Amino acid sequence: MSENVIMGAGGRATAAGLDNVVAAETALSHVDGEAGRLIIAGHDLETLVATHDFEGAAALLWRVAGLDPAPSREAVAAGLARARVEAFALVPKLLAATEGLSVTEGLRTGFSMLSDEGALPAHIRAVGAAPVFIAALCRREAGAAAIAPDAGLGHAADFLRMLKGEMPSDAEAKALNAYLVTVTDHGMNASTFTARVIASTRAGTISAIVGALCALKGPLHGGAPGPVLDMLDDIGTRENIEPWLKREIAKGERLMGFGHRVYRVRDPRADVFNKAVTLLTNGNERVLFARDVERAALAALKAAKPDRRLDTNMEYYTAVLLEALGIPRSAVTAVFGMSRVVGWTAHVIEQERVGRLIRPQSRYIGDWPDDKAA
Repeated sequence: MSENVIMGAGGRATAAGLDNVVAAETALSHVDGEAGRLIIAGHDLETLVATHDFEGAAALLWRVAGLDPAPSREAVAAGLARARVEAFALVPKLLAATEGLSVTEGLRTGFSMLSDEGALPAHIRAVGAAPVFIAALCRREAGAAAIAPDAGLGHAADFLRMLKGEMPSDAEAKALNAYLVTVTDHGMNASTFTARVIASTRAGTISAIVGALCALKGPLHGGAPGPVLDMLDDIGTRENIEPWLKREIAKGERLMGFGHRVYRVRDPRADVFNKAVTLLTNGNERVLFARDVERAALAALKAAKPDRRLDTNMEYYTAVLLEALGIPRSAVTAVFGMSRVVGWTAHVIEQERVGRLIRPQSRYIGDWPDDKAA
């Protein structure tokens, strides 16, 4: 019997974690874990990244979700620029309300300050607000003042400028665009499913993305890139790579950035991020070290677990890429959410078109009361 199947009452099989249970029909993305293929809105991932910036990918996903009227890339870019400017007015209130919270928790609070009603649609407002809130929260951590957005810049470039206080290079903006496009959507993952369940109740877009971000915050979903950097720091030197890996594998510890619940071969997103890293840091010692660790880890895992294929997943090169872009380790999950909010809102649009409450059944396995008469 599969490890993902458990036996319920009466000997009936049930899928643990809902593995392989179809919960919805979607035109937004498809994950083929056996082939290592990701299709987003009818495009193979590599093609999508090569032909669309973040604004273009958002417009595509919202069109495929059935948004009416169908948005153009230009309309989305203009809407997001306006939304960034409007969101900056909320930054003082956000900072006052989030003292002592993490960046991800601060973003959660920021999203909850938004309204489903307004001149801009809620999906535009949410996507536009995310980089403004994240940049302001990161700068507070660094003891610096928030920087207002520039409506004349693209989404990725403006985020980097608000974060670091200087104009990013073309290579930096291109690398971040590649990252943001890549993680816009990824099948029926935990946060996306959460968004669809909330959307099915007609609670509204903002409620759905707040719930989705809460799911993303969990370390089993969106928290892996930070520990990848912790692992690289702990290894420290090339001489320590093999001894460190051997020791951790012998203890049964998981190597962060390797293996995936869905992908049984190399995660295609890892290849996109690897290329994006090369755009930025060709010859950078940290990147070269990370690649040495990757090669050694794959060899060690193959030797220790010959019957189980464990390849590099996207968290590994996400960590290296975002670090090279100067994004603080504390903000990695929030920056992931900055992109995935496009997918969440697209799924909200698609789910609202379905118009049916998601209400699965459960199988009771507790004790039954004594029904006999006293």
